[in-house]
Amino acid sequence: MEKMIHRDPFSTLREKWSEVPAGQERISTQYLLDFSEDKLLEKWQAIHSQATIGPAFNVRGWYHLLYKDILRGKKVMDVGSGLGIDGITFAQHGARMTFVDIVESNLTLIKRICRILNLTQVDFCYMEDTSSLSTLPNDYDVIWCQGSLLNAPFEIIHAEAQELLKHLPVGGRWIELTYPKERWVREGKMPFEQWGEKTDGGAPWVEWYDLEKLMHRLSPAEFDVIIHFNFHNNDFNWFDLLRKQ
Repeated sequence: MEKMIHRDPFSTLREKWSEVPAGQERISTQYLLDFSEDKLLEKWQAIHSQATIGPAFNVRGWYHLLYKDILRGKKVMDVGSGLGIDGITFAQHGARMTFVDIVESNLTLIKRICRILNLTQVDFCYMEDTSSLSTLPNDYDVIWCQGSLLNAPFEIIHAEAQELLKHLPVGGRWIELTYPKERWVREGKMPFEQWGEKTDGGAPWVEWYDLEKLMHRLSPAEFDVIIHFNFHNNDFNWFDLLRKQ
């Protein structure tokens, strides 16, 4: 699997990520596309609640509360949108969202939910590979990557990050959730392809990040740190960075 993800990373990842995290379960977006509009909205709202309230507030709900007003009116690229749990929430609070995903059915589903919710300040980009990003404007206020850039080897994600950074000017924010080194150590220092099997339900790869490693991935762009911390018993870490060069 390691050889495959190095040789053809997008196809390898695409096989996995048509099945996306959905609250307490994982679900195929192609399956959800067969739902009626009423049933789909009901299901999405239930998934959203499972992912953000009660015990899940400490995983995801807290940053919805923190950023919903910060991102209001901002132009935000949501990289690896999945079910749109983050991006649709921010669109509902006035952010101008661009949903980017490597799986077409994920984007088709998000587009349908946005239509049901009458959200109009939304755009969509199917990322067949990094060249697909060239169609996007270069003036985003925020690039938002919630767990979407740790599922492939560093050198592959470094190249993707360099393409994404072409769309984030000085003064823009890079906001990302990753898994910290502390979690990798706690869970046995597995090879990253094995760690993906353990942490993300059969993902072909999961790699830890800390601030130094993330800054290296983003270099030669330079950033100031707005927020950086580990949370939820070192299961996750959070980076909110301001581009300065």
